[in-house]
Amino acid sequence: MDGIAPTLTVVERIADLDPAAWNACAGADNPFVAHEFLHALEASGSATAETGWLPQHLVLTHDNILLGVVPCFLKSHSYGEYVFDHGWAQAYERAGGRYYPKLQVAVPFTPVPGPRLLIRPEFDRAPIAAALIDGLQSLAAAHRASTVHATFLNDRDADAFAAAGWLAREGVQYHWANDGYATFEDFLGALSSAKRKAIRRERRAVAAAGVEIVAVSGDELNSSHWDAFWRFYRSTSDRKWGSPYLTRRFFDRLGETMADRVVLILARRDGRWIGGALNLIGSDTLFGRNWGATEDVPFLHFEACYYKAIEFAIERGLQRVEAGAQGEHKIQRGYLPVKTRSAHYVADPRFRSALESWLEHERDAMDEERAALAALSPFRED
Repeated sequence: MDGIAPTLTVVERIADLDPAAWNACAGADNPFVAHEFLHALEASGSATAETGWLPQHLVLTHDNILLGVVPCFLKSHSYGEYVFDHGWAQAYERAGGRYYPKLQVAVPFTPVPGPRLLIRPEFDRAPIAAALIDGLQSLAAAHRASTVHATFLNDRDADAFAAAGWLAREGVQYHWANDGYATFEDFLGALSSAKRKAIRRERRAVAAAGVEIVAVSGDELNSSHWDAFWRFYRSTSDRKWGSPYLTRRFFDRLGETMADRVVLILARRDGRWIGGALNLIGSDTLFGRNWGATEDVPFLHFEACYYKAIEFAIERGLQRVEAGAQGEHKIQRGYLPVKTRSAHYVADPRFRSALESWLEHERDAMDEERAALAALSPFRED
């Protein structure tokens, strides 16, 4: 690049950015930071100013070339994030501060680790990352935001934020790793005898209940599949949140623009769809996202979300299945605990100091929790 400094701007609609240029920064590994996925969230009315997710995407350009971008949102609440800061908000406001608005560097409603500093690989990464992080802090000042939260970071981005002095936070998720398995039976063979028998028993119970499980992807996907999955998604959201984060239109757009990166694992009985799980396919990972059912069948959740996902990953030669947040029950089904990372910028130095001490204790507790969870591994010791 010549001596002219790059330009930082803020874009309030991802539709105003060229998809090819955005994706050149995002790469092909993680489908959730693709232009198509974020555009589906915004265009469907799922992540908008009206829902408390005002897009404020940070864009760094030089000579009309997009060098780097950050998916960022101005938030008026803390819902749909999965790295919980409600306690922070309450403490800040009890002390007389105003916690909202805040900035969220994330993929809305998506607790999937991945890149957040999206930088074209042919350019020197370090100065672009530093410029984007500095831009986030300036954007916080412009909005008088109390904090900026960059959540579910990959290690490279987490290290970049830490080097810039942001506070570090850790969590835990459960991921399955493909240890060169050729079949699902190979995977079962790596488990202890008791765990292997338990999984086979659960799978037999689903089959004995007259349930057929199918995986639908690409050109096979049609509106009837999305209609069914919308019912399942609503049944779960009604129980958990009272109203769904994602709109029906979101799923239509996902099918229209990303069908080749989607796999719906659906359960059918007596000719009717009764449950299903939504997954997205990355370059080497299957990402489990949403699940729901309209009939209560024992072990169906495990079959659709975990076992069929493992089978699909083995067949496709994928290296991991990421089953999302929460759920120690995943460990006994081969999904082991892994560390997740986030970074947090706090404008008020007094609040930052208090949080820094609190986070240090939380990280120690998380280390102990992950170690205790790892001890529950179902795999044979040999």
